[in-house]
Amino acid sequence: MWGALRGALRAGGVLRAASSRPMAAPGPAAARGSTAGIIVIGDEILKGHTQDTNSFFMCRRLRALGVRVARISVVPDDVEAIAGEVAAFAARFTFVLTSGGIGPTHDDVTFEAVARAFGEQVAPHPELVALVHRFFGTMDAQCPEMKLARVPESSRLNYGVGSTFKYPLVSVRNVYIFPGIPALMERALDGFAHLFRSEQTRFHSCAVYVAADETLIAPALDQVNAAFQGRVSLGSYPDWASNYYRVKLMLDSESEQDLEEAHHFLMEKLPPGVVVPLVTDCIAPAATEVYGLAESGSALGQKVAAALRTIEEALERYSLAQICVGFNGGKDCTALLHLVHAAVERRYPARQEKLQVLYIRTVSPFPEMEQFIQATVQRYKVQLCTVEGSIREALVRLKEQQPQIEAVLMGTRRTDPYSCTLTPMCLTDPGWPPYMRVNPLLDWTYRDIWEFLRQLFVPYCVLYDKGYTSLGSMANTLKNPALRYTDSQGRDRYRPAYELENEEEERTSRQ
Repeated sequence: MWGALRGALRAGGVLRAASSRPMAAPGPAAARGSTAGIIVIGDEILKGHTQDTNSFFMCRRLRALGVRVARISVVPDDVEAIAGEVAAFAARFTFVLTSGGIGPTHDDVTFEAVARAFGEQVAPHPELVALVHRFFGTMDAQCPEMKLARVPESSRLNYGVGSTFKYPLVSVRNVYIFPGIPALMERALDGFAHLFRSEQTRFHSCAVYVAADETLIAPALDQVNAAFQGRVSLGSYPDWASNYYRVKLMLDSESEQDLEEAHHFLMEKLPPGVVVPLVTDCIAPAATEVYGLAESGSALGQKVAAALRTIEEALERYSLAQICVGFNGGKDCTALLHLVHAAVERRYPARQEKLQVLYIRTVSPFPEMEQFIQATVQRYKVQLCTVEGSIREALVRLKEQQPQIEAVLMGTRRTDPYSCTLTPMCLTDPGWPPYMRVNPLLDWTYRDIWEFLRQLFVPYCVLYDKGYTSLGSMANTLKNPALRYTDSQGRDRYRPAYELENEEEERTSRQ
């Protein structure tokens, strides 16, 4: 679809309409309360061969223009199916936007289908014929390229304001026919925004993030919905992947005043303490926030300050190329990585060199752990080195692969097995590959780790929210029975790891 024309356009990018050509009059005016229906066309969408992103983009753009999207439909490359949907949508909505089915091949049938929806035929449009000749150098009426010039008889050719495609946007009545290739569709919709913009309507939105299940907040939502029905819409969207909230609430209204009143009412009705801030990036401000905590004088701040001193000593002794951070996705090394990142950012604010991270992969790792590790690599922009085997075997391989590394920072605490006699900086034992082990968290407790992570909104592996307190492999790790409880329906549930009361039970789930 539009493959040949895309190739022709690629060289020129976004092109200007000929100045001698008058711009076609826009379609129906976007009056107050304008609505839109989107029709995504393509067998490849319905078969799962291609993921649709066009409807998402259209919804966001149209909403910003003051147009409410009322319906999205996906239909196959079938003339009757497309025509029926176009006719129904055109009768119901202010605007109809189609996506896909424009091109030179047998399955590009959108022009024909739109024509049939309005009882018309397709016919060569002189301007489009000239464009096809200009792009492809042919005037043969039977050539595949000429299919781009055969449009419904009552078609209007819309040329954008300023810079736009040389190939215009074709519309029939209130139906606007967009290409299916996302890059072309997005440029076209941006270029023709004036056709849809409503000067009278503006949508206002407000998000509230709640650290509670929907069942707990449902009564409050019912009260808000009843009090503001018809003026404010309220949506509730669970999120099982976030560490810091369970539900995202969205308030939407055309009235800013109604939205403010509904937000105030909602905050009064929600249970105390369930509303939490949304922190989308804890990485960029890490140096400021971590060092600020270290200087706060709190009990946790003192431990943060001591850990930073150990990390800074390692950075004094070794270059970035000579150190790496041990990281297996667990809570302790997640806290460690955040601390090291903060120290490195403060010491080398303009650095290009990546911090190196060592992942010793176990047999049968949790998929959630693997996903978290990859997400963390992207989040902190670190260089990941993955090795398999025992810790000793992994360090042997690390020495072979990266002989320049001399120090490994570890998230070890004194309560870990065989760790009670360690010091913040100590060499590996005889018979092991020679490394300086750097242990900034030795004197931290289980509760310290969780207070640090959650106070700074540091993302951690989602398994800790599902009843796990100490993570190994799938073969030797279970949910911690100390976190189990029975809900109101009589079902077994597990509280998150940070709610464990007795720290001595941290490793009871490890076999």
